[in-house]
Amino acid sequence: MRIISEKSALGGEICVPGSKSHSIRAVAVATMAEGSSTIVNPLSSGDTLSSLAASEAFGAEVRKKNDFWRIKGVGGKLRPCAKTIDLGNSGTSLRIFTALASLADTAYSFDGDSSLRTREMKPLLDSLRDLGVETSSAGGKCPLSVRGPLKGGQTSIEGNSSQFVTALLFAAPLAKGGTGIEVTRLNEKPYVEITLDWLRKQEIEMEFSQDLSSYRIKGGQAYKPFELPIPADFSTATFPLVAAAIAGGELRIRNLDFNDRQGDKEIFATIAKMGVEVEKGPEWTLARGPKRLKAISVDLNSTPDALPALAVAMCFAEGRSEILNVPQARIKETDRIACMARELRKMGADIEELPDGMIINGGRGLKGALLDGHGDHRIVMALAIAGLAAEGRTIVDGSEAAAVTYPGFIRDFARLGARFKEEYPL
Repeated sequence: MRIISEKSALGGEICVPGSKSHSIRAVAVATMAEGSSTIVNPLSSGDTLSSLAASEAFGAEVRKKNDFWRIKGVGGKLRPCAKTIDLGNSGTSLRIFTALASLADTAYSFDGDSSLRTREMKPLLDSLRDLGVETSSAGGKCPLSVRGPLKGGQTSIEGNSSQFVTALLFAAPLAKGGTGIEVTRLNEKPYVEITLDWLRKQEIEMEFSQDLSSYRIKGGQAYKPFELPIPADFSTATFPLVAAAIAGGELRIRNLDFNDRQGDKEIFATIAKMGVEVEKGPEWTLARGPKRLKAISVDLNSTPDALPALAVAMCFAEGRSEILNVPQARIKETDRIACMARELRKMGADIEELPDGMIINGGRGLKGALLDGHGDHRIVMALAIAGLAAEGRTIVDGSEAAAVTYPGFIRDFARLGARFKEEYPL
């Protein structure tokens, strides 16, 4: 499938879907808990459905309704699974459920699509081996298998992806013994803070340093059933925010909680520095695009998922903009730095790649082009948004990837006035 995107005038209200990060973490905790948990208003997308598939493979009973999921957990006792667990495109699910599978004394195998097979797993697998787990993999990537039980002990792990740390933090409380974790070069700290919030709600006994580089977690603990709502996804909210910025529209986003730990809420402050008027009301957040966007320099280490959309905004800003200190953007579903630079250049953008970011000389506008979404949901959506302010017609191949985090992307933006059309290529 492909999206055809044309210059549009936007306006109106939008409710972005629930947080992918929170939804998958909720599924993980509910799976391992004793009793039934209710997850209210979860994100129902490709990645979160992959987490539910892993939950069922572990032996949990899953009941899906429109506005809630009910999961009867396994109480820490996983059911043996002879089949390979397919996690599709979900890197978060792969990391978390691999660590949880290592708690059992039987082998569990994991695999996914061609993109997931490129995702690094070696740092996590090395740490699991430190803690008593047998592992095998294809060069430190999928397909892979683990056999526990996770005994606890001491390990060090590289934090180039925060998901490695999150995975260990979810598994360690259920290990037989206590676990010490030392983290080097931690990226994306807000995602670890989300994980720690889930552990606090579960009253998990743990200690950790202020910079999140060192942890001591008591073993032999358990997860409890819960009923909690999933907050809206700030990573997804980046797309209507940038659309308002470049198309000059006025949009209201109705369901954002700025008290939540999600790091991408900082993009609202970032986009305000570019000249977008951001107003926070009691039940809505308004974004009004300016006549001209200002160039900025921004450190995206804590908010790497914002890179594709923010790169689009910078193409329309007057002057030299910089995205810095986000090397982990190269090890997401794709190398997002290289892919965004390549596709935006097709639209006429002046972009220089950096090892950990990019320099964008903006103010020239963009022209419609035939673009490759690279099978990456955030790249597909960012390029479709770019087409809303570009001259001529923009065609983005691989539009189905948007469903990984935002199944209603085309429908919701069409309601705002976006001239989007999805079709099969000839």
